[in-house]
Amino acid sequence: MLNVDIAMINETGGRDENQDACGWWQSDDKLCCVVADGAGGHGGGRHAAQFAVKHLLQSFMDRPSQDSQQLASLVRQTNGELRKARVEGTPLVDMYSTIACLVIDLLEHRAYWVHAGDTRIYWFRHGRLSSRTRDHSVVQAMADQGLLEAADLRGHPRRSELLCALGSEPDDLQVGEGEAADLQAGQDAFLLCTDGVWELANDAALESALAAGDGAGEWVATVEDMVRKAADGSPRHDNFSALAARLMDHDEPADRPQ
Repeated sequence: MLNVDIAMINETGGRDENQDACGWWQSDDKLCCVVADGAGGHGGGRHAAQFAVKHLLQSFMDRPSQDSQQLASLVRQTNGELRKARVEGTPLVDMYSTIACLVIDLLEHRAYWVHAGDTRIYWFRHGRLSSRTRDHSVVQAMADQGLLEAADLRGHPRRSELLCALGSEPDDLQVGEGEAADLQAGQDAFLLCTDGVWELANDAALESALAAGDGAGEWVATVEDMVRKAADGSPRHDNFSALAARLMDHDEPADRPQ
């Protein structure tokens, strides 16, 4: 049975409104973590992100998925319900949200995940980055086509343009899938985060933050400090959210938010 240490940050940054949302739910055998980043003016983005997290967690609670394909189906269902929740003539008429969802099977020692948009999932093994999701974005597509160096994604003027997110037409919604097997206590860790984090903290910085402390709380606190220092008080600094899930050694105490 795996034990997981969980911690979150959900910060407004330099913006007037926080359009990020995150949450998690755990049963006896599964942990489900979700992070979302909304888009849409006058509260539409905030509502979209909160709706996406709440609906996906509730859907998982009602019908826990067994693999990434089933989890992707729950994301597509959430997309449909978000589109139905739009209200003509209100700020909710044009709302969208990215989504990243990670499930850890505590009994089978495996994980699987899905995402849409540019909210990312990072998997670290033995303290090093093993893999991360690939954004559904214009700049990622440019990099895939050899038109842009991967290192230039963070500073590109079109970095915020998405190819899809929740709220897209069903046929246009891309849902990326991934999985990890043979998870090991004390060796594997995951970080879900919005672009407000990864634009200012690169892969090496996130590895460094993981190494800086023993618990998930120290990890996200270090990430938050990195992001704030990199933003340097900019009033244009985006909302930033992160959810860390770190597999504990069996003799470690959990340090979870109450």
